[in-house]
Amino acid sequence: MATTTLPRTGAGRYESGIWSWLATVDHKKIGMMYMAMGFFFFLVSGIMALIIRLELSAPGRQFVGADTYNQLFTMHGTGMIFLFVIPFLAGLANYLVPLQIGALDMAFPRLNALGLWMAVFGGILMMSGFAVGDNAAAGWTSYPPLANQTFSPTIGQDLWITGLLVVGASSLIGSVNFLVTVANMRAPGMTWMRLPLLTWTVVVAQAMILCATPMLTGALVMLLTDRNFGTRFFDAQLGNPRLWQHMFWFYSHPAVYIMVLPAMGAVSEILPVFSRKPLFGYVALVLSTIAIGVLGFVTWVHHMFTSGVNPVVETFFMLSTMVIAVPTGVKFFNWIATVWGGSLNWKTPLYYTFGFLSTFLVGGISGVFQGSAPLDTQLHDTYWVVAHLHYVLFGGTVFGIFAGLYYWWPKMTGKFLNEPIGKLQFWLMFIGFNVTFFPMHTLGLMGMPRRIVDYPAGRGWELQNLIATVGAFMVAIAVLVFMYNVLYSLRTSEEASDNPWEGNTLEWATSSPPPAHNFNPGSLPPVNSDRPLWDERNGVSVPVAHQH
Repeated sequence: MATTTLPRTGAGRYESGIWSWLATVDHKKIGMMYMAMGFFFFLVSGIMALIIRLELSAPGRQFVGADTYNQLFTMHGTGMIFLFVIPFLAGLANYLVPLQIGALDMAFPRLNALGLWMAVFGGILMMSGFAVGDNAAAGWTSYPPLANQTFSPTIGQDLWITGLLVVGASSLIGSVNFLVTVANMRAPGMTWMRLPLLTWTVVVAQAMILCATPMLTGALVMLLTDRNFGTRFFDAQLGNPRLWQHMFWFYSHPAVYIMVLPAMGAVSEILPVFSRKPLFGYVALVLSTIAIGVLGFVTWVHHMFTSGVNPVVETFFMLSTMVIAVPTGVKFFNWIATVWGGSLNWKTPLYYTFGFLSTFLVGGISGVFQGSAPLDTQLHDTYWVVAHLHYVLFGGTVFGIFAGLYYWWPKMTGKFLNEPIGKLQFWLMFIGFNVTFFPMHTLGLMGMPRRIVDYPAGRGWELQNLIATVGAFMVAIAVLVFMYNVLYSLRTSEEASDNPWEGNTLEWATSSPPPAHNFNPGSLPPVNSDRPLWDERNGVSVPVAHQH
């Protein structure tokens, strides 16, 4: 009787159909599953945001009670940061970093798979409070005493803490894997100063995860023991509730750059390709990335200016907050110089890149304002902070994510996303984003507090809240348009060549989509500079530096 031979993995397991995904150790499939998981939680958290905006669209109670509202804004913030942006960008990096450095896979493939499934389990655990009708409701920052057993005697808060611990462990596993992969598995000639900018930003972001996550892990364990085992780390009488703020923000401020840096890396890859020019100031961009990684750890107290910080300490953190804007400004000037005088190829990735530049710039400038302690005292816990946060995180990550998706989609799938639909989605999202969040600056200046379920009529807040709600639904429509574009393009779109954009980095040297071990024999060009495919297209020959 004839036998059927199925492809085997390195571990000797047979893979076929859905099992080839569930049991895979291929970094590309793991990366795509990370992105699918992240996009799922993006949709879930986005639906929560729409309910929040509907509730605030007019004075008075509209749809949900105060308890449910608190759960929604807690899990919206948590889901967007810890379950969408960080895992999604980890997935994009998982897919691209080995390709960009000429490696066959990640250094620890099985550890890579473990990190994915831990992230999935942690996300389910964090959201499972909804299943028992008892979710976390202390805000995504979970400040004690709100998160203590006295004020939040809910199993949902414990599920939130436990799930976040699991997600944090997943991040630590991934960070070690990324750093070892880039340090030890680069192609011949791929020196550190020839790494693609996306890979550089991933390296710095993962190093920040390695340094910052243990602090959050310690804080979460202390909070869990406070709630369940009688310790008093954050008790106002016997402990120090402000200690939680220090430990939480020591992680969560670097987390802003953990999220934004890979998006900056994607922008740095897209601009030279679609400007048809070399990237301006490669060394300056690398050094500014490293500077952001270091300075990100000395600014966390600017979240605590109203908590009674010593004025000398306050002054230091005001200064450090303004200094960290310098390397970001260096990046902007280099990006502008890259575009300046270029022959721009107006495709959807470039639209989203300019969307990133404009929205993140607004968020960065408003952050410098807020870095002044006297101003922060007036703006703290108002809707100004909500506006600033979303211009930095939505403007600085979601636009960067969509730019990267439209750019690397042909490499991942062998198909293009539809251009007219992509441009329609961009304008819906760009206009909807600004309609949603720009009025919140005004609301903050007018004194509207954040994290409120209702507000009285006659304060002058009604119109801006209604406009923001309309904008939120424009963003939701834009996301639906993207989902339609994915389905439409996978069925009808034209096939993509190996290098449809004339990219310059090694992921474009292999087929679209890449084979199991990334590169076909003989397809990897020599790496003589930071843009090896441009060298190959133009016949440039430079002595290859020895890898170290």
